[in-house]
Amino acid sequence: MSVFKIKEKRLKYQRQEKKTSLHCCVPRCANSSRYNSEISFHRFPIDPEVRAQWLIKIRRDQFSPTQNTRVCSRHFQTGDFAVTAGGQRRLNKGAVPSLFAWNNYTTPAPRLNVWARRPRCPSPEIAASDSDSEMEVQVLRDHDYCVTPMTSVMSDHLASENEALKLKVQELQNQLETLQLQSRFGLQRLAGSDEDIRFYTRFASYKHFQAFWRLVEPAVTTKMVRITSANAASANSNEPTQLRATKLAPVDELLLFLMHLSVGLPLRDLANRFGIHRTTVSRIIATWTHFLYHLLGSIRLWLPAEEVKAHLPPEFSSFPDTQVVLDCTEIFCQTPSSLLLQSEVFSTYKSHTTFKAMIGIAPHGPITFVSALYAGSMSDREIFKQSDITKLLTADMAIMVDKGFVVDTLVPCKVYRPAFLSRNKQMCREDVLQTQSIARLRVHVERCIPRVKENKLFDRVIPLSVCGSIDQLFSVACFLVNYQNGPLVKAWAGKR
Repeated sequence: MSVFKIKEKRLKYQRQEKKTSLHCCVPRCANSSRYNSEISFHRFPIDPEVRAQWLIKIRRDQFSPTQNTRVCSRHFQTGDFAVTAGGQRRLNKGAVPSLFAWNNYTTPAPRLNVWARRPRCPSPEIAASDSDSEMEVQVLRDHDYCVTPMTSVMSDHLASENEALKLKVQELQNQLETLQLQSRFGLQRLAGSDEDIRFYTRFASYKHFQAFWRLVEPAVTTKMVRITSANAASANSNEPTQLRATKLAPVDELLLFLMHLSVGLPLRDLANRFGIHRTTVSRIIATWTHFLYHLLGSIRLWLPAEEVKAHLPPEFSSFPDTQVVLDCTEIFCQTPSSLLLQSEVFSTYKSHTTFKAMIGIAPHGPITFVSALYAGSMSDREIFKQSDITKLLTADMAIMVDKGFVVDTLVPCKVYRPAFLSRNKQMCREDVLQTQSIARLRVHVERCIPRVKENKLFDRVIPLSVCGSIDQLFSVACFLVNYQNGPLVKAWAGKR
C-alpha cells in the first residue's frame, strides 16, 4: 500500500473540527461546542427577572451578557429541558442554572465520540534507511539559509513592537482599574477630595472622617445590632448579627448613612450608586440610625459646671455662671389627614405642621443637650418642662434663654432672659443694656442650630411614614455636629 493511500485513509477518519464554536460563560467551566456535540448551549433569557437570577447564580462580577453569551446544559437539572419533535433540546420557561463546581457538582464524564470508540489500524512503520537518515540530516543542514542578517533585524523589530504592546496593555489595565473604581461608589472614590467629603458627609476633611471612623469602628463588630429581613433572621438565628456577611463594607455603610442624612438622597438613588437593592439601603439606614443614636447618646453630652467654667469665653464675663444656652427649632412634617392631629402638630409660628425640639449649647460652642421631638403646637415653656433638663440644673448654675422661655418657676437656678416691656412705654437703660448683651451671646445657639439643619434630609417635608425614626435621626444629626465642625468662633478654637 502506497504512502498516499495510507494518508487518505487517515484523513477519512480524522476528527472534524468546527470553524466556529460556542463556549460556556460560567466560571471554572471549559465546555465548548467545538468537540462536544452532546452538550447544548443556551442564551440568557429575555425576561429581566429570570435574567437577573441567572446573573446571580453564575457569580461573575461586573458582567453584562451579550447575544453570543451562552450557558451550557451541564448546569441545569434534567427536568429543566423539553425535547421537541425534531429532537432538539430546549429549556423550559423560567429554568435557572443550579449545578456548579462551587456547590459540589461534578460534571459526568462525557461519552466518547465515534472517532474515539472506533478501532483503528496501527500506522505503518516506515523503515528508516541510512540514505533516508543522510537525506534528513541534509535537509536540516539546508535550513541554514534562514539565518541571515535580515532575520536579526526583523527579530529586533518584533521585540520593540512587543515592548510597545506590553506598555499599551499596562496603560489599558490602568484605565480599566480607574473606570472600575469610578463605577463603584464608596469611600475610596472620595478619599482624594476633601470638598467631596464635606459635601457628602459634613465632615471637614477625609482626615476628620477617618478619625471619627476609628472612634466607632470597635463598636461596629461588638455592639451593632443589624436590622434584617424575617427570612434572613430565621435562617441565621444561631449566627450573631455582627458576624453576618454584608453587601457593603462597614465604612461604606457609614458613608451611605451620612449621604442620606447630609445630602438627603432618596433610597433609589443610593441603591443605584452603591449597586444594592432599595430594601438593603433602608435596612442599612435603620441599622446605623439605631447604632449611632445609642453609641453617641451614651457618651456624656452634659458637661460639669467646673468644665464649662474652665472653657468659658471672655465674652461671657458678665454672665460667668452660665451653664447652657437654650433655644427651640422646628422641622416641617407632612400634614396628617386627621383634623385632631393637624391641630396638635400645626405651628402658628411656621404656619405649617412641624416637629419641635430644644437644643442647648455650652458657652464655648458644643451641643450639650438635645430634647426629643414634640408636636409643633407646644410652647417653649412646655417643651422645657417635658425635656427633664431641670434634673441637670443646680442652684449655682444659670441658663440663657429667649423670651418664650418663661421658666423662672420651673428651675432651681438663675435665668438670663431678655427683659419684657410689661406695662411701661419703654425699657429702662439697664434692661436695654442687658437685653443687648444677652442677644449678642444668644446668637451663638442660633448659629449652631443651622449646622444641624444643614443636613438636607431636614430641608424637605418629613413624611409621616418615617415618624418612627425621625426622632433618632434628628438626635444623631445633633450628636454629629460636635464631630463634624470646628468652633463657632475662631477665637474659641482653644476653648472647645
